[in-house]
Amino acid sequence: MAGSESRKPFSLGRMWSYAALLSATAIIAFPIYWMIITSLKTSRDIYRTPALWPSRITFDNYIKLFTEKHFLEPVLNSLLVATTVTVISVIISSFAAYSMIRFRYRFRGLFGKLILFAYLTPTSLLFIPISILMARLGLGNSLQGLILVYLSFSLPLSTWLLQGYFRSVPRELEEQGMIDGHSRLGALVRIVLPLSAPGIAAISIFTFTGAWNELLLALVLVTSESSRTAPLALNYLITSDVLPWGPLMAGAVISSVPLMILFFVAQRFMVQGMTAGSVKG
Repeated sequence: MAGSESRKPFSLGRMWSYAALLSATAIIAFPIYWMIITSLKTSRDIYRTPALWPSRITFDNYIKLFTEKHFLEPVLNSLLVATTVTVISVIISSFAAYSMIRFRYRFRGLFGKLILFAYLTPTSLLFIPISILMARLGLGNSLQGLILVYLSFSLPLSTWLLQGYFRSVPRELEEQGMIDGHSRLGALVRIVLPLSAPGIAAISIFTFTGAWNELLLALVLVTSESSRTAPLALNYLITSDVLPWGPLMAGAVISSVPLMILFFVAQRFMVQGMTAGSVKG
């Protein structure tokens, strides 16, 4: 009798836990489901009474998006921009964060505060001066200029976060590596970076996602159709007050697939990376 009474609270607690998890999953997954289902509906199904399942599944929205709107080129532009920004940002921020953690020099604290201040500055306050600067440098309306601008926003965050990850690596490991013949650069590449791999992976995902989804700066800096990114191309599908929900949802699905794959593959590194920087050696 006592055993059955002791098992009741445990079973009831587990039931409530599963109910909460299912509710959270439904709330998170329903917008994604609705986006996919809407992309597979005909225009008549979209604008009539909402239904959880289309009366007829069609891929016309995807065909129209690629044949008439040439959506593949913006997707490739986004892939190029996001990948380039991620690689360059991780490389530069690794050296910057390492120098701020391991070296002692004048104004080091000031540099750290300036980096944090640069990250906290709202983008909406800077896009007009940035657009003027890019125009004077001759980089306006180009993917190169977009990459440079995105780097100016991703580098402060990457550097600030990597300081916590590098700080968790014991200094003694580097000293042992230098005793074994490694230079300071060799210790960074062979010891610190591998031990900080989960954090670097997490930062890479954050940087890639931010560059992939960014719209405001791209809307200001890019006007040429050949240089549009995926979010910008989706924005230009809207003409006046007409919202082509079918192609818009199809484009949103296509734009979400690379990020979903990235998060699915690297979710283990995400969890490790978000906790690694909180441990100090």
